[in-house]
Amino acid sequence: MSPINCVGKTDIGMRRSNNEDAFIIRPDLGFMALADGMGGAACGEVASRMFVDIVSKLFSEVDRQSEHAVIQLVKKAFTLANEKMLKQGRENTAQHGMGCTGELLAFYNYSYILGHVGDSRTYLLRSGRLRQLTKDHSLIQDQIDSALITAAEARTHPLRSVILRAIGINETLVVDIIRGTSQLGDLFLSCSDGLTDRVTDERIQEYLVLPLNLQQRVERLVDAANEEGGYDNITVILCEVV
Repeated sequence: MSPINCVGKTDIGMRRSNNEDAFIIRPDLGFMALADGMGGAACGEVASRMFVDIVSKLFSEVDRQSEHAVIQLVKKAFTLANEKMLKQGRENTAQHGMGCTGELLAFYNYSYILGHVGDSRTYLLRSGRLRQLTKDHSLIQDQIDSALITAAEARTHPLRSVILRAIGINETLVVDIIRGTSQLGDLFLSCSDGLTDRVTDERIQEYLVLPLNLQQRVERLVDAANEEGGYDNITVILCEVV
């Protein structure tokens, strides 16, 4: 796997009474994951924690001998989490309808494999330029794609939190798998929408290119989201190929 450094932080924000985000970083095992829960009460917390726990267990126990094996493991993590959430929702009516977004980034040799569901995002900063690797599974993104609204209008749209795909909602889950080659100095950012709803991509790029260490850049991004109102939980992970 590519040698990587990872730093992450989750913050409750300024308006919420609980944190439904969860994340895990394991640079020693070459993966990181985050989830943004939904479902009301404490169900979102349960769903997001369930996803990252399943990822942690799978990637800690299964030997990854090829890129194909890593891709299958990424898919398996999403499938198992989806099945477990649905089963728990059927057995416990208080948790019926719980679910979460999911970002899972894994490295093999000098390739990366990214699994994505929902409206959390993963970006790649390469040579000072930021590029979004994922595409939001959201009502607003569909409207942008159909030219019904602009990206600027989407930032304040009242339906911007409506997502069309999530883990734990339907029996069949379609996972976006994004593959690429990593390079020395690449910086991957995975985050919940608590960051991207409040801070533009342009500002995110400005913070990422500052001459600061990873922890300081993570703190700057979380602080920026809170300074813009902190309406949601905020989770930020930075992973640098070293």
